[in-house]
Amino acid sequence: MKIEAGAVAYVSGAGSGIGRGIALNLASRGVKVGVVDILEADADQTVSLIEEKGGEAVAIQADISDSASTNTAADALESAFGAVSIVCNNAGIAMHGVPMHEIKSEDWDWVIGVNIYGIIHGIQTFVPRLLDLGTPAHIVNTASIGGFQVNPSFLTGAYSMTKYAALALTEGLQNELAGTNVGVSVLAPAAVDSGFHLSERSRPQRFGGAYVRPENHFMGDIIKGTTQPEEIGEKVVEAIEKDKFYIFTHPETKQWLEERHARIIAGFE
Repeated sequence: MKIEAGAVAYVSGAGSGIGRGIALNLASRGVKVGVVDILEADADQTVSLIEEKGGEAVAIQADISDSASTNTAADALESAFGAVSIVCNNAGIAMHGVPMHEIKSEDWDWVIGVNIYGIIHGIQTFVPRLLDLGTPAHIVNTASIGGFQVNPSFLTGAYSMTKYAALALTEGLQNELAGTNVGVSVLAPAAVDSGFHLSERSRPQRFGGAYVRPENHFMGDIIKGTTQPEEIGEKVVEAIEKDKFYIFTHPETKQWLEERHARIIAGFE
């Protein structure tokens, strides 16, 4: 779709990291952005950055792991700016550094709630609205390169499980929306200087509340100084306009997938 000034976008997890990068890039194109985040202060900060550059945005506090909260956020955004035509189901959390058999039940519920149900709720909430809109629209779901392969070094089984699901949800959505006015993309970045290793500060109370999860923090050193979120946001905007499905942002990861696919094919021999 051609991104027109005055279009309205929903971006979850836009209070920081990749979500903020997407929101800033959309706003630079004249899009009115719903900056959705569970941490209201972070959302407010992104809105301030957008407004400083002359853009329009509204901060909306929402827990996208909850369907009612996602619906309320969508209604608030439409009330502020009108019909949404760009949806970025981006919010996600880290769950690294612990063997899967040691992860607590509330953390399983949390990572599934945000990384999988957050996308499901975005689909349930927005696909009917976008189809009713009838004009060009687009959905971007954020997975990860971890949705295509499981890193053997970082104990990312739980995280990658959710990102494999994000990929499958998005591939299925593309199949279902083929021939409609709604385009679909899946974002699959690798290391981004996004601060996502600190996502424990956003854990909802029903999953145990905010806490410190030091097992994630090694990722902070790995991602520090790597690709900046605004670079990812630029690639997302480009993919929307070109109706590109797979958004791979790190060329070096191609080899990782080639090795994985070779292993799969070898299993047939």
